[in-house]
Amino acid sequence: MQTIIQKCTMSVKNIYNEFDASHDFDHIVRVLKNAQQIAGTIPHADVSIITLAVLLHDIEDPKYQSVSAHSVSQILSQAGADEQTIETVQKTINSVSFNGGNERDITSIEGAIVRDADRLDAMGAIGIARTFAFGGARGRKLYDAEEVTRKDMSEAEYRSKETSSVTHFFEKLLLLKERMVTDEGKRLAEQRHTFMVTFLQQLSDETDLALDTR
Repeated sequence: MQTIIQKCTMSVKNIYNEFDASHDFDHIVRVLKNAQQIAGTIPHADVSIITLAVLLHDIEDPKYQSVSAHSVSQILSQAGADEQTIETVQKTINSVSFNGGNERDITSIEGAIVRDADRLDAMGAIGIARTFAFGGARGRKLYDAEEVTRKDMSEAEYRSKETSSVTHFFEKLLLLKERMVTDEGKRLAEQRHTFMVTFLQQLSDETDLALDTR
């Protein structure tokens, strides 16, 4: 399995480094570190499946379809993975995306670990940096005092509107703490969530925004 992981790592590095800084290979490295920390608290978690899922979890991200024409199954197959491994990794990845709050059900502990690990990288100081990096790459406003936070969105609605970066905190990032699955993920999310709230309170003091972070 180590050979497959090594080959996948080599394949995805160049792909992710074509993405903007919010989803580059450094993001993968951080998520893998988070996943390893969480997995260390859970007996019998399959670290090889977790590693492959982390490496490949953004390859088919709809946000980057114009950049990446690669598929998870293609990369795994070329790395020498068998059909069972490909299916297991794909199922693990399928439960990761937020999708405007319409995430799929988790079917394994590996899926729970990868989801929590990815969401931790969307929180705290790095989550703030990534949000504005992504917004900058897409030409989005920093904030919009007149923009209304959307709730109960479909996945299509979530992806269709290019909201300001600050609005993204209220439509996703501040919701993640309550959606963590693993005990370690929940513990790690607490401090990162608090930091984001503090940041938004400071931002409110420096602008004309009236931000309710309760």
